Amino acid sequence: MNNSTIGAAVSMSSLQQRLDIIADNIANMNTDGYKSKEGSFEDVLTRVQQQSKDYDQPGRSTPLGFNIGFGVRVASISRNWEEGALRETGNPTDLAIQGNGLFGVQVNGATAYTRQGDFHFVPDSANADNMMLVDNTGNPVLDTDGNPLTVPANVSAAIDENGRVLTKTDENSPVQVAGTIMIVEPFSKSSLQAVDGNFYVLADGVTTQQAFKAAGEPSTVGVRAGYLEQSNVDLSKEMTEMMQIQRTYQLAARALSSSDQMLGLANNMRG
Repeated sequence: MNNSTIGAAVSMSSLQQRLDIIADNIANMNTDGYKSKEGSFEDVLTRVQQQSKDYDQPGRSTPLGFNIGFGVRVASISRNWEEGALRETGNPTDLAIQGNGLFGVQVNGATAYTRQGDFHFVPDSANADNMMLVDNTGNPVLDTDGNPLTVPANVSAAIDENGRVLTKTDENSPVQVAGTIMIVEPFSKSSLQAVDGNFYVLADGVTTQQAFKAAGEPSTVGVRAGYLEQSNVDLSKEMTEMMQIQRTYQLAARALSSSDQMLGLANNMRG
């Protein structure tokens, strides 16, 4: 198989991956708290093909040899952590994080993190006298101690800018702090790994002490109740890039077809 065939085939595979990333972004443009994916490309096995000294003619301005590549591949897939626009909902348990923060939730018995803050209270199955704060799929929202956050069933609740859950039994009763929502602030997003459901978990080998600021350290993270952070997907940008990738894919497909035809001609000439 010649170089043009290899380069075209490898490039088509990586371009298909890039199209899949774009499709995923567009599919999640209405998912609250979603952070768009970005792919970076790199050359595959680029090398210099040496030439004989016969090509070193007077007036040549470049050194002997020419580059040979074998297409490109997706080197890495990262997240764009730019904050999305806020959408007002009027629901006091809808929360949007402003700043470099993530909510802690319990998913399948383990701690996961998200910026999707459409929460609500449901009856606590473990204690009929309590209500539990859960996300839109029923996963418990955690407090700062790592336990599901609950409040008494007979109270009204509100959430302040620090994530504290404030409760009152009636208008004349004092305000009580039922708990504080777990909000973590990562040192680097590279310590997190995206998983299904718009959640993030710690990357392999990373501990919470290595990944997040300790409680009590200065923070600029705030919470806005009654708002949700929208996806940061830019539809016009994604559509423009999709058309560019599709045209590049078509060019690579033509190169592969032309290479196949040349191989066929070479085989017929041998015959």
